[in-house]
Amino acid sequence: MTQQELDSKLISISRAIAVLLLLSYALFVWFQTRTHHGLFTKMFEKDEERDHDRAKDARKPKLTLTECILALAVSVALVAIIAVNLVHEIDPIIEEHHITDPFMGLILVPLVEKLAEHLTAIDEAWDNQMNFALTHCVGATLQTALLVTPLIVIISWCAQWDFSLDFQIFDMAMLLLSIITVGNFLRDQKSNYLEGFLCVAVYVAIAVAAFYNPGAHAAEAAASTSETAEHLIAKVVGSL
Repeated sequence: MTQQELDSKLISISRAIAVLLLLSYALFVWFQTRTHHGLFTKMFEKDEERDHDRAKDARKPKLTLTECILALAVSVALVAIIAVNLVHEIDPIIEEHHITDPFMGLILVPLVEKLAEHLTAIDEAWDNQMNFALTHCVGATLQTALLVTPLIVIISWCAQWDFSLDFQIFDMAMLLLSIITVGNFLRDQKSNYLEGFLCVAVYVAIAVAAFYNPGAHAAEAAASTSETAEHLIAKVVGSL
């Protein structure tokens, strides 16, 4: 089987998985908002009761519907512009500052993109609203994995672009490590400062591993070294 045939099969598999992921996300949203919304409503109501600033926040002036729509439209436009500029600057930053691709993709871009949600989750955790905090953290992760990523594959499919879900082994290993860590910590539905510190330690470990992971640069260097060795051998053989 040729490399072209393998790539074609990989694209087909990625598109099929993307459709399944989108269906899974749609079912998850239906489960959360329609059939079992009462479970989430009670859970969030208990969190709101723990907020000591709830009465103070309720007295704050609220935006009208028109103001909300206008603010949302302006925000979406600004976010789109910033996102386009961010994507254009990724390659120059990697080349000029010698930042590895895994560190850029796993740490820097998500950190900047989700900064507002991170700060909101920290504030909610500080107010002992752990369900809200977990919703912002885990919910955003689910949205990226089950909606954004497969949607990109589907859009590229419609645009006749070849975009697959073929991630590097390092990325998959870090993903599995994160899932196992967070899943084990959430299993007993309890938390303490030790588990929080361990989660931060795992994140820092992933960041360090991503920062020093050679990624594609090592492959390019290896290919360059191999070509140099081949030329050297050819010269030696030719001189003989």
